[in-house]
Amino acid sequence: MSNAPVNNSRRRFLTAATSVVGGVGAVGVAVPFIGSWNPSERAKAAGAPVEVNVGKIEPGQLIRAEWRGKPVYIVRRTDEAVKSLANHEDQLRDPKSAEPQQPDYAANEHRSIKPEIMVALGVCTHLGCAPTYRKGDFEEMVEGVKNGFYCPCHGSKFDMAGRVFSGVPAPLNLVVPEHSFPTDDTLIIGVSQGEA
Repeated sequence: MSNAPVNNSRRRFLTAATSVVGGVGAVGVAVPFIGSWNPSERAKAAGAPVEVNVGKIEPGQLIRAEWRGKPVYIVRRTDEAVKSLANHEDQLRDPKSAEPQQPDYAANEHRSIKPEIMVALGVCTHLGCAPTYRKGDFEEMVEGVKNGFYCPCHGSKFDMAGRVFSGVPAPLNLVVPEHSFPTDDTLIIGVSQGEA
């Protein structure tokens, strides 16, 4: 044991310096760790709204967009297709869209904001396959219905509002995502009407 006098000021300096270095090290470790909790730019983009120009879609034409990694079917329905939606309700599993597969503002006969524009996820509600758009030859599958969507995986059928027919494996109508029309020619998928 040494009989040398204790230098308290030096001891306080070393304690303070060690504390400061330790604090800086803790902050240096914590910042990247806490930063890793934030979603990546890729994740933010995957959930971001998608803007689609619908002004050039011809009557009867389908275009596809991608939102949250899923296909979205956008169809400009003909006047005849819109009028015919009421003609086969007795053949549908959920003709009044009682199941919440669409936003409240799309819980109507045509399941959309604008009757002529159909917006639905292109994902069958049975096992997630992609139904094909059948234009003109759908009547071979469903009597009295000219156009619709047919899922080739297990035979599910949907009308031009994305409503599922009875007697097929799909239990629910196609999902209608939140969407809005800030202008006549602009559709935004992922933002509810009134929020745009």
